[in-house]
Amino acid sequence: MDRAILSALTASVASARPDLVVVSGDLTQRARREEFKDASRFLDGLPMPRLVVPGNHDVPLYNVFARALRPLARYKRYISDDLEPCYADDEIAVVGVNTARSLTFKGGRINREQADRSCARLAKSGPAVTRIIVTHHPFDAPDVDRSHGLLGRARMAMAKFAEHGIDLILSGHLHISRISESAARYEVFGHSLLLIQAGTAASMRRRGEVNSYNIIRIDRPRLSIECLNWNNDCGAFTVMEIVNFRHSPAGWLQTDDNSTAGGS
Repeated sequence: MDRAILSALTASVASARPDLVVVSGDLTQRARREEFKDASRFLDGLPMPRLVVPGNHDVPLYNVFARALRPLARYKRYISDDLEPCYADDEIAVVGVNTARSLTFKGGRINREQADRSCARLAKSGPAVTRIIVTHHPFDAPDVDRSHGLLGRARMAMAKFAEHGIDLILSGHLHISRISESAARYEVFGHSLLLIQAGTAASMRRRGEVNSYNIIRIDRPRLSIECLNWNNDCGAFTVMEIVNFRHSPAGWLQTDDNSTAGGS
């Protein structure tokens, strides 16, 4: 973890004055106690409210007994004992889903009960509310013809989410920042969800990308996603791209008024 980037990230998020901060997992590298303590201190520095879900790195890798019997014990102790957190206000309703599993090292999975519970929770919100699911493992990847690295049982869950009018799915895991429309991979019910993937915010594991995070601004039927990248020259996160969408009967469709900011 880069401490300079961590400090700048905290300041950048605070300056955005978000209604909700979402952290999509992998708060640690090896689920060690000191790593969770550091993660807890970092989260305490972010604005409230916050919605956090665990990632596969938050499950012990080498401690076989802990992995099998109490895979998220430290996560529950230091981060949150709520593995299905939720948040709602007059504009958005958000539900987190735990996709980390003890029997796999990297892969994640969602089961039918989790998908049903999430839909039931979000069904309570009105038609003007934007409905959001948060998972660690993604529903999409850069190669639309391959499913490697995607969430297990994603197609089952996507069918349910589309049927219940879910608007956005926020994920992490792949260490890349990416925005896609679900219709490219999942053609279900004629409904297109937005799949928004967060890059690496503060870790040194960057997969060839600079550190980044997203700011999502919703003014239904309009929505914009600001992609902020770490700018080493000025020691701050700067907006690199703004992608805009508009809601339609078929879901969220990208509009032409997108822009790119300078800097890197």
